[in-house]
Amino acid sequence: MDVFRSLKSRNYRLFFYGQSVSLIGTWMQKTAVCWLVYRLTNSAVLLGVVSFVSLIPSLFLSPYAGSYIDRHNRYRLMIVTQVISMLQAGALALMILLRIYNIPGIILLSLVQGIINAFDVTCRQSLMAEMVENKEDLPNAIALNSTMANFARIAGPALAGIVLSTFGEDICFVGNFLSYVPVLASLFMMKMQLPPVVKSERSIWAELREGWDYISHDKDLSSLLLMLTASSLLVMPFNTLMPIFAKDIFNGNAKTFSWFESAAGLGSILSAIYMAQLKGGKDMVRIMITSSLIFGLSLILLSYSGWLPLALLFMMISGVGMMAQTSAINIYLQTHAIPDMRARAISYYIMAYQGMIPIGSLLTGLLAHWIGPRLTVCIAGLAGVAATVVFVNHRRKINQTAVLPAGKNSRQQWKWKAQD
Repeated sequence: MDVFRSLKSRNYRLFFYGQSVSLIGTWMQKTAVCWLVYRLTNSAVLLGVVSFVSLIPSLFLSPYAGSYIDRHNRYRLMIVTQVISMLQAGALALMILLRIYNIPGIILLSLVQGIINAFDVTCRQSLMAEMVENKEDLPNAIALNSTMANFARIAGPALAGIVLSTFGEDICFVGNFLSYVPVLASLFMMKMQLPPVVKSERSIWAELREGWDYISHDKDLSSLLLMLTASSLLVMPFNTLMPIFAKDIFNGNAKTFSWFESAAGLGSILSAIYMAQLKGGKDMVRIMITSSLIFGLSLILLSYSGWLPLALLFMMISGVGMMAQTSAINIYLQTHAIPDMRARAISYYIMAYQGMIPIGSLLTGLLAHWIGPRLTVCIAGLAGVAATVVFVNHRRKINQTAVLPAGKNSRQQWKWKAQD
C-alpha cells in the first residue's frame, strides 16, 4: 500500500517494528507513573512536576545534542541511548517491585529519562533520513513514525488500564523494561552505511552558534518553531490534567484515565494516517494552521463537557489537531533544512516541542490548583486559537515585507551570508 511505502527500506522497517513495541511499553509506564503519583498524593501540582522534570532537559540540552550528534556516528549513539534508557526503566521497575513508593525517587528517575531523551529523540529523528533508501519516501517515513507513536499512545494506556486494575503498577514498569529488548535487537540487525563523520576542528559551541544563526535567518523555519513553542507551552500541557478529569470530574478509575489517553491516541493515529498518504508538494503550513485551530477549539469544547462519551470525543479531536500540527512542522523542517544542518535544526524542533511542555505542565498544574481543571483547559484552548491567529498575521507580514536578493530565498541567503 502507498501509505506504507517507506517500509520497503529494510533499515527503516526494522526501526519501525522495534520502536512499535518499545513505545507501547513507554506509554504503559507513563500512564502508570501519572496514576501512581496522583493516587499517592492527590496533587495536581506534583503531576505537573513529574511531567516537568521528564521533559525540561530537552529545553537546555537539545541544541547541544544536535551539535554533538552532527559530530558523531548517529547509529552508535542511538544504541547507547537505548541501552541507558533500558537501565533507567529497570531501576524504576525494581523500585516499584520492592514497594518503594518514593515520590522524590520517581521524580529523579524521570529527570534521568528526560536527559537521555534530549539526545535520543534528536538522534532518532536525524537518523531517519539515512534509514530511508528513497529520499522521496522521507515525508511518509516521518508520518508513519508519528502513526507508530500514536498507535502506542492508544495501545499503551489501554493496556496499562487493564494491567493497573488487574495486576497493579509494577507489571507496567516491568513491561516497559522488557520492551527495550526488541528495539535493541532491531538496531543490531540493521546494516547502516552512514557517510564518514568528518572531525571538525571547531568547538562544539561554535557549531551550536552556527545552528542558531541558520534557524534565525530562515524566517519560514523560525516562524514555525515559534508557533510550536507557543503550542507546547500553552496548549499541549492540558494533558497533564487528565487524571483529574478521570478521577474527580467523571468519578472514574485507572481505566477511565486510560480511555482519555487512548481517545487522544486514536485521534492522533487517524491524523497520522492522513499525513502518511499525502503526496509530495502539499502545503504543510496550511495543514499546520488548520490543525492548530482544530486543536484549540476541541479543548474549549472538552473543558466543559459534562458527559463522558462527549468528553472522550473532544479528546479524540484534540489528538487529531495536535498530531497534524506537530507532524506538519516536523515534515516541513526535515524536508527544507539543508543536510549539514538537519540534526541541529531538529534539535530546535525538539527544544520547542518537548522542551517547552514541562514548563507548561508546571504552570498548568499550578493554574488548575488555583482556578480548577476545567477553566485551565478552556484557557489552553483559547491560547491555541490566539496563537494561530498571531502566526497567520505574522506570516502575512513576512510575505509582504520580505526583501531578498533576486533568486535567493532565506535558506540560500543564509548560505551566501555564511560564506562572506
